[in-house]
Amino acid sequence: MPPSSAVNAPAHASRPAGPERAWDALVSWCATIPFEPHDIAAQLDARGKYEVPLDREFAFAIKPFHYSSQQHTRGATWHERLELFVPLDGRTLFRMGDTTIELDAGDLLVVENLTLHHVVDFAGFDTRAIVVSFRPEFVYSLGSPSYDYAFLLPFYAPVDRSPRLLSLPDHPEACHAIRRLIECGFGAPVTPLRRAGCKAFLLQLLFELGAQFPASEAQHWNFIRHQQRALKLKAVFEHVSAHYADRLTLVEAARMVGMSQPQFMKTFKKVAGMTLVSYVTHIRLSMASQLLRETDLTIAQIASNVGFSDQSYFDKRFKRAFGRTPRDFRLAPGR
Repeated sequence: MPPSSAVNAPAHASRPAGPERAWDALVSWCATIPFEPHDIAAQLDARGKYEVPLDREFAFAIKPFHYSSQQHTRGATWHERLELFVPLDGRTLFRMGDTTIELDAGDLLVVENLTLHHVVDFAGFDTRAIVVSFRPEFVYSLGSPSYDYAFLLPFYAPVDRSPRLLSLPDHPEACHAIRRLIECGFGAPVTPLRRAGCKAFLLQLLFELGAQFPASEAQHWNFIRHQQRALKLKAVFEHVSAHYADRLTLVEAARMVGMSQPQFMKTFKKVAGMTLVSYVTHIRLSMASQLLRETDLTIAQIASNVGFSDQSYFDKRFKRAFGRTPRDFRLAPGR
């Protein structure tokens, strides 16, 4: 599916033998672990929030996913966990907010977790990816040394909103860290030492990222402000989640959170990465995809149930979001 905005394509320099060996070792090790189809539909709520249960004392997860045009969960998601995404094969298109980023094999992407994001389908799409996620307090929390927050600085949105990409084949130390991280994550048996290893190699990886993307103290506070904005809009997100089929005007939404209409529009776009209308449409289409998977309702009934009075318009918007018509989506194996 062609992206609707300019694609940012990283230009790779020629790779020396040393870094290539580190990358080859990582890919070889990944060949020994099973990659599961990307099927996270059961873990999404109506707002597209992607929830993964994490141990309170070990708030960390590493997932090997297989994405393809034949099978992966469509639709944008967001989550409170911090996330790193690494495709292992070929070309991947990754959408964050209104930007589409083109990734090559080995491009580590720092995901803007609070912004709606998703992998974009296109003809011939087929890749394995390693997805690392963790809660911030796994690295830095009350009681931690004050300088530990520096490990999280790569996740604080830069002022120019440019994607934070690191080519692992060009950075052997980062490559080594993520390989050891995967080894600890999938080794057996589960022991305190293995868990300690996961944290140690995650910190090493974050250190390498921090060296490549130095951030200022101002960026730290920008991130905190972004979280505070998200909390201010909680009432609107909850309302849309419960009443996505109903009409919601900007005036009504702004009143819910005690903001002027211009202030609300500006804040909402910063938090969600899109306008209120686009967000409501996203929620409606996400619910429609769930109904197509799980019920025998007709497409016309589904369109009406999620808030579309015109089925032809619903078909058009659905195809734009998922790369296929509602009928083809329902008939696709694995959906």
